[in-house]
Amino acid sequence: MSDTCTAAAALSHDQLAPAIAAAGVTIAPAHHGAPSRSDERGTTTATADLLIVGRIATGDPAAPRAEAMAVRDGRILAVGSAADVDGLTGPATKILSPDGVVIPGLIEPHAHIWVSLLTLEWTDVSHAACPRFDDVVSVLTAAAQATPAGQYVLAKLFDPSLYPGEPALTRDILDRVALDRPIVVLNASMHFAYANSAALDAAGITDATPQPTGGTLEKRDGRLTGVVGESPAVTMLLANLPRPTAADVGRGIRQVLNEFAAAGVTSMREAMTGTLAGVSEIAMLHQLNGAERLPVRVSTAQFSSLSGCATPAEVAQAWKAAGVTPFSGDAMVRADAWKVVADGSNQGRSGYFLQPYLGETSGGHANWTPESLREVMRAGLDDGWQLMIHTNGDAAVEFALQAAEELLPRCGQNDLRHRFEHASVTTDDQLVRMSAAGVSPSFLMDHVYYWGAAFRDTILGPERAARLDRLASAYRAGLRPSLHSDYNVTTVRPLRSARTAVLRRLEADATVLAPEERVSPAQALSAITADAAWQIHADDRGTLSAGRRADFAVVDSDPWTSDPESWDRIAVHATYIDGVPAFTA
Repeated sequence: MSDTCTAAAALSHDQLAPAIAAAGVTIAPAHHGAPSRSDERGTTTATADLLIVGRIATGDPAAPRAEAMAVRDGRILAVGSAADVDGLTGPATKILSPDGVVIPGLIEPHAHIWVSLLTLEWTDVSHAACPRFDDVVSVLTAAAQATPAGQYVLAKLFDPSLYPGEPALTRDILDRVALDRPIVVLNASMHFAYANSAALDAAGITDATPQPTGGTLEKRDGRLTGVVGESPAVTMLLANLPRPTAADVGRGIRQVLNEFAAAGVTSMREAMTGTLAGVSEIAMLHQLNGAERLPVRVSTAQFSSLSGCATPAEVAQAWKAAGVTPFSGDAMVRADAWKVVADGSNQGRSGYFLQPYLGETSGGHANWTPESLREVMRAGLDDGWQLMIHTNGDAAVEFALQAAEELLPRCGQNDLRHRFEHASVTTDDQLVRMSAAGVSPSFLMDHVYYWGAAFRDTILGPERAARLDRLASAYRAGLRPSLHSDYNVTTVRPLRSARTAVLRRLEADATVLAPEERVSPAQALSAITADAAWQIHADDRGTLSAGRRADFAVVDSDPWTSDPESWDRIAVHATYIDGVPAFTA
């Protein structure tokens, strides 16, 4: 497979798997918090243990504003005016008057914890951090100057497709940055890396080193350029990096989730669990949550390929044998979906399209045959999993949709809410058929903001770029879409993603891409709250309504009443899970 996610998993495995595997395979949910009293939810007969007073934006169109919210055992008893909660408090009720606006906890429906840990502390040389290629070199130079001689300078998220001429970070450029410190820079796709001479020497890679199977050590006139391609070659380059301990991995997971919480997120979907250490990944999440409650709820999507399993049916059996079954776990860590990757990365030109990429003869490729795709989907469906299928190009959407149209009717009536991930480029017909098949899309909305110009001008062309991340068309087709970050492809900023959905303005030139695909502020916000919660089977979240969990954020401005232009600047003061503080700025 050739998408960013699987490339990242392959690179991360050797570095992280031993530390994660130390967690073992015993699944031990912590079941934090007192059990909710179902006979008291949504009633006005119980006494609240928490009363929130102030400006409340509920996210519920039927009652969008409130001034008080009563909570008991982590559930909302009542929300509305002061009169609506009158009589629900007692001597033991805690009063919370936040300095800001209370909004529903935001939902991140597709992000990657595990494969992001490898580069967590690496220097950011993304286009967002380095708008010009010269800025990349300057940031690397500063990082090298701050690094002791002989130690690695490590950087991440370099994306040449966003710079004029798509320049590479060659060995000669990086040697001018430093000769006495190994420098390794990972491409944002994680399919490529860039090294100076010291890094090549440290890895034992010379001009005479044979090409690894499945990888490329780029040479020009017989000399290494410092550009290496695909996992086997990149893994060679990283072989001598220090290995983290289990404690390091645990700290990294909390750091990632705190980053999510700082953006107002209270629930997230880990989009490819099991790629590094199988069941041990879920075991570690439960252990960390048992030691101290995690700052964000984690829903996991079990990967449909595991080391040591020859067939999808064997993978399904391995998850089942470990006790990882649909909706198993607890309210903080729960297994929910079955992940399949149908194609690759559009930026990396491995997404599967009906027509070739600009200037090329290939439109990418599928990662499966029609028969094997059905086999892997059937393995998840037979065990009752929600399908979560990565589809970037329009041919990949068609490929997966035809399989879904064939298989899903055989599964009977259910409410599994199957998903196509990214669904980056679609046709009108495909969106209508997705609705009929019971498949909803989740869009990496900031594809538009960061890569829209590159897709339009150098990768796909204007017509296909105009069909990028079609949120408005999805709503018109009767779908319930969501927006995601695909962290760490982009940073976790749900309100920025929602802003992009409303404006569709490109970072590169401030033009608007496909204005007909702009949505209303209410639709964009629903795609990061109620609709995103629905997609991850979190019907008890997404709005602040009686009977739902008291998962909320405190922010300095109400996105439902403020100008979408300002959404990316809204500051998060705190988040709460079940009415208990999870994050404080």
